[in-house]
Amino acid sequence: MSTTAPRICPLCEATCGLTLTISGSRVTGVRGDRDDIFSRGFICPKGAAFGELDADPDRLRTPLVREHGTLREAGWDEAFALVARRLPPLVAAHGPGAVGVVLGNPNVHTMAGALYPPVLLGALGTRNLFTASTVDQMPKHVSSGLLFGDAFAIPVPDLDRTAHLLMLGANPLDSNGSLCTAPDFPGRLKALRKRGGTLTVVDPRRSRTARLADRHVAIRPGTDALMLAALAQVLFAEDLTDLGELSPHVQGVDEVAAAVRDFTPEAVAGVCDVEPGTIRAMARELAAAPSAAVYARVGGSTVAYGTLTNWLVDVLNVLTGNLDRPGGALFPLSATAPAPRPAGPGRGFALGRWASRVSGHPEAKGELPLAALAEEIDTPGEGRIRALVTIAANPVLSAPDGDRLDRALAGDLDFMVAIDPYLNETTRHADVILPPPPPAQSAHFDFAFNGFAVHNQVRHTPAAVPLEDGLMDECEIHARLILAATGMHGAAPGTVDDAVVRRTLAKAVTEPHSPAHGQDPAAFAAGLTGDTPAERRLDLMLRLGPYGLTLDQLKAHPHGIDLGPLRARLPQPLKTRSGRVELLPEPIAADLPRLRRALTDPPPPLVLVGRRHLRSNNSWLHNVPALNGGTNTCTLQVHPDDAARLGLTDGSPARVKGEGGEIEAPVEVTDAVRRGVVSLPHGWGHSRPGTRLAVASARPGVNVNQLLDGSRLDPLSGTAVLNGFPVEVSPVG
Repeated sequence: MSTTAPRICPLCEATCGLTLTISGSRVTGVRGDRDDIFSRGFICPKGAAFGELDADPDRLRTPLVREHGTLREAGWDEAFALVARRLPPLVAAHGPGAVGVVLGNPNVHTMAGALYPPVLLGALGTRNLFTASTVDQMPKHVSSGLLFGDAFAIPVPDLDRTAHLLMLGANPLDSNGSLCTAPDFPGRLKALRKRGGTLTVVDPRRSRTARLADRHVAIRPGTDALMLAALAQVLFAEDLTDLGELSPHVQGVDEVAAAVRDFTPEAVAGVCDVEPGTIRAMARELAAAPSAAVYARVGGSTVAYGTLTNWLVDVLNVLTGNLDRPGGALFPLSATAPAPRPAGPGRGFALGRWASRVSGHPEAKGELPLAALAEEIDTPGEGRIRALVTIAANPVLSAPDGDRLDRALAGDLDFMVAIDPYLNETTRHADVILPPPPPAQSAHFDFAFNGFAVHNQVRHTPAAVPLEDGLMDECEIHARLILAATGMHGAAPGTVDDAVVRRTLAKAVTEPHSPAHGQDPAAFAAGLTGDTPAERRLDLMLRLGPYGLTLDQLKAHPHGIDLGPLRARLPQPLKTRSGRVELLPEPIAADLPRLRRALTDPPPPLVLVGRRHLRSNNSWLHNVPALNGGTNTCTLQVHPDDAARLGLTDGSPARVKGEGGEIEAPVEVTDAVRRGVVSLPHGWGHSRPGTRLAVASARPGVNVNQLLDGSRLDPLSGTAVLNGFPVEVSPVG
């Protein structure tokens, strides 16, 4: 007998609602949930493959521990006991900095990944945190922190109401969107066009999204900041700025005008390879549109001027009066965000509060560059990372120079523990692997992505099938890891959650704007509901949030609760010291001379960019047969003119050489990339021994990040330059 169950898809940022068909304890069918209040039945190939991922025979279903150099299966108690025996003594002997923590991309797609790593970091006391953000979106966090005082105050384009969308370095028809949670992004863009709106896409590739656009600008990779500065210069020079209702909330407009004065369309045209007339037309269209939004993603972040690019995105939204207004770029309000505090000055956002030990990279948002992880492990000296905790992370493939990191993990660590469902290129070095259950066996709530959603809503789905015998709930795995790592091994897992609830309420009852203000913390805690300690914490966050919801209300609405369209919120979200949008923060001003020097730097003859696949999400879906095929291929895309010049032929292997090494990949000759640009997708390279990834290793591809040595970083955010870096390409043989 078959049943159905709702489930929010955890495989990308779109968070689409699914309807799972369940036979026994297996997912046998998947379709889009037509009743989902956000996605309305939309589904992509990743969501359709949910059942295949859930039942992947290569998923680990019991812990692994290392004995005499070999990983073997073990019981849960034995695995946590080994952590308790090995990790706390290392911290006692060498200090909390001896432990590094790495959080991967899938981490933000689970309830456990949102609730427990902050507790682990606080309990360990280490500053050695590395995440996927510094190979992805950290420049946006830094620019938002500097502009608005809060690294998570990220305005998103109001896709459903805008009349003009300028998109840079993003391909949502393949990625489904990022830092802009929008189920059916393709349908929303088509609706924009249908209602008479305009879509401009800036991308060195003619991606699927670019083919949909009214205008495609095939810019030279890595020069987006120069073009955006020129757009701002035109707005000032032609008196096209109009802040409107933003004016009382913004400072530094005149300073920005002076800062971009030299970036005329003529000055940037040669470097960007974009005609001055095109730049002027784009600026005028942006200013003339009844509503407009500028939006940039990975291609605008993983470049040499990533933070400046993201800063200029919001500068343009401010200068045209489109920040914080319907149809422009607005600040979402998540149901689990803290209740809004009164508007007024805040503590602001600080960069570089500490630095990495070896190269002195400044922290950003409490994180160090993932590109620095290897040197922090393999460089001798006081403060060296001796133990590593990885959670849903595969930095051997996702960080620059994975070969060096691979060697460091193999030979320079005293201990490593991983929470991960796979024995992959990174976890094969672990001493303990703790596998979470398949996603159908876990409850789901999107803590992070609701804060970037294009429509305010809230959804929760319980586990679709009961937890399989021998598996452990992912939240319990995290809680027990925290206890084992901090000298409390053997305590009840709920101890961790109870402590968080007590700390949260002790603060909330003292805050006048909190729904719990003046109440008895114990009585408030006693009223929380939920089947698990993690669900009680979710219930607490909902009750303390801006809508005053409860978990019981969410459970009574299995397809979600619509909280309404995005709305203007300034000045409340601002936490800057001035209480205003600080349009030219000092760190940005200090970095602008570097951008100005780029006006005269000769462009390299050949640069590399990455690309997205609809059937992929970095390295973690390549072991699903339905997703590892078709157009999801690891090929080197080359323009026909460059192929002829370099002696490359379609389908033949080419050697690509960068500062960190060289790789070989099959050539795909296509005019979808502009001249002077080659493209390889990110997340491949499943050829290392000792993994348990049968599908991925049979079609391994190559690791594009091996072309980098880790030295190219955006200085403000520490983000690796994965796009627009120089390479040499030649035929093999």
